[in-house]
Amino acid sequence: MAVPGFTLSAFVFLLHVNSVASYPNGKVTKSCHRMVPEHGHSPQSEPTHHMAGSAVSHTSSSKKTEIKVYWKAPSSAPNHIRFLATVVEKYKIYWVKIPSQIISQPNALLFTTPKATTAPSSTSPPISHLTKPFSASDCGNKKFCIRSPLNCDPEKEHTCVFLSFMRDEQSVVVEMSGPGEGYLSFAFSRDRWMGNDDAYMCIREDQTVHIQPSHLTGRSHPMMDSRGPLEDMAWRLVDGIMQCSFRRKITLPGVKNRFDLNTSYYIFLADGAAFDGRIYKHPQQPLITHDKHDVTDSPKDVGGSRSSLLLKVHAALMFVAWMSTVSMGVLIARFFRPVWSKAFFFGEAVWFQLHRMLMLTTSVLTCIAFVMPFIYRGGWSWKTYAMIGFVIWHIGTEVVLEIHAYRLSRKVEILDDDRIQILQSFTVSEAEGHTFKKTVLAVYVCGNVTFLIIFLSAISHV
Repeated sequence: MAVPGFTLSAFVFLLHVNSVASYPNGKVTKSCHRMVPEHGHSPQSEPTHHMAGSAVSHTSSSKKTEIKVYWKAPSSAPNHIRFLATVVEKYKIYWVKIPSQIISQPNALLFTTPKATTAPSSTSPPISHLTKPFSASDCGNKKFCIRSPLNCDPEKEHTCVFLSFMRDEQSVVVEMSGPGEGYLSFAFSRDRWMGNDDAYMCIREDQTVHIQPSHLTGRSHPMMDSRGPLEDMAWRLVDGIMQCSFRRKITLPGVKNRFDLNTSYYIFLADGAAFDGRIYKHPQQPLITHDKHDVTDSPKDVGGSRSSLLLKVHAALMFVAWMSTVSMGVLIARFFRPVWSKAFFFGEAVWFQLHRMLMLTTSVLTCIAFVMPFIYRGGWSWKTYAMIGFVIWHIGTEVVLEIHAYRLSRKVEILDDDRIQILQSFTVSEAEGHTFKKTVLAVYVCGNVTFLIIFLSAISHV
């Protein structure tokens, strides 16, 4: 029997007691088939049902107790319809495919409800507890180790961040330790940039540690993967120190996003905050090894750096320019002019030649240092608001002072009828100019202090 077109309104009321939070932004095309948020946690329940292929999601991040959906059914709509909903209460607490009551079209035959079947729950690999801290005594002999600070001892130093790899036939045993109120993580990368990397995390939640493989796609939140490839997982929490270990095979054919460990990679080591099973951006740059390493090759004991060599050179040049050469240039011009007033060098006064040489050196060093961060970033970034504001502030101050000086000179030129009147006006104008310059200087200093605070805050998070 042909079914005429009609509009079917379905009202879905979810979680009448507790509010829920949308996750994450409505762009969940890849989750439409299984209706499972792919962020690394298992649902509370997962009944199986037939799905027709229509879906809707919401984009607001505000918490809700009710959702109202209007569905315009096609002419080929089935006689009986059931709506399914996935609801996220917290990051790791959610329900998948919650069924609504069956809605039937007019004159449709009575629908017989089939017996519900429940999909078998997935079993996670067993996890045990470590009984003693990791040892760095075998670093360079049996273990490939990365430590920060270099040569620190995880058994004695609470601030020691420790990562080791030890080959055991066709597998690698990984140990990771460090101060952990949130999470510790490391990643294998083909370059020194975050993205397209094989990552592993130890995430603290209350008094439990979750060991979780993941992969990174660009500079974004890591995508959690199955823990199936990991074996012999164990963890330990004591005195604010988080330790975790696991074993994985060197090669995992057919397992997506897992790198072969018998290849050289840069190794990243990072930590950050975690809450309710969700991790947040690391507050400082990750520790990155200086070179690529093969952790299955000969054992080594290496370190790393949290900043690029280009950035270190940038900082050094800026300090030399603005703490040394420019200061000496100003002092020579200000105080040594009368000392070397009759001494000449290449046709100019010595004080002027020294001053010019120092200021030119400052300009060259500043230009070189200014370019280096953009070479590091691979181009200009319009997010550098503080730097743009700093330049505009300097230029704006100079423009204001030039305009003010021009107005003062115009006032003096107008009063050229009487010499005494001109001198008196010049004296008044000069006093007025001093007051204005003091005001501009005060505003300029306040602005510089503000920009300095912004820069220091940005540097502290690098």
